[in-house]
Amino acid sequence: MAQIFHRSTNSIAKISIVATVLGIGALITLAYTMDRGRYITDVHVVKDQPVPFSHKHHVSDDGIDCRYCHTSVETSSFAGLPATEICMSCHSQIWTNAEMLEPVRASYRSGESIQWTRVHDLPEFVYFNHSIHINKGVGCSTCHGRVDQMPLMYKENTLYMNWCINCHRNPEKYVRPRDQVFNMAYEAPANQAELGAKLVQEYHIQSLTDCYTCHR
Repeated sequence: MAQIFHRSTNSIAKISIVATVLGIGALITLAYTMDRGRYITDVHVVKDQPVPFSHKHHVSDDGIDCRYCHTSVETSSFAGLPATEICMSCHSQIWTNAEMLEPVRASYRSGESIQWTRVHDLPEFVYFNHSIHINKGVGCSTCHGRVDQMPLMYKENTLYMNWCINCHRNPEKYVRPRDQVFNMAYEAPANQAELGAKLVQEYHIQSLTDCYTCHR
């Protein structure tokens, strides 16, 4: 019987199979990279705001504590955004005619809240409570990064589920003394493993990884 296919067909078939497998692997890698990239996660992406508020100026230069503006962070699931009256407690006396602060003055005159753009915006199906984390010794900078060094606010971490789970599985690596929670410059000591294990016991921290912990 005459040969139907040329001998080179075997080589072409093998090359095609290898190319297909490599192509699928490349697509998966590309999809994973895009999913973790700033285009999707918004990590290190500065978003437009009604007022170009600088945490670096207010925290590092002026020494304002996080809790002065985020008043409910220790007692509520929501950290809270500062009311216009808080802004005007200073800006009714300084920078009173600054053009960039006109939205703040307009809000104060009208009583309408400033429409800030959310930077850390979790999906609606995710439950997160700031007060629990604060009282368990999780520092602001652990999740939000060195906000005190950000001229304009951006997201430091993805806040993806696997990122949260890493901390929930090994809380001793991340907790700090409660009196250091709002210290943006805090660095884990050399004996973090020992200190963390002690704080986990002292603060009654549980390694919560069940779905219903966050999805309620």
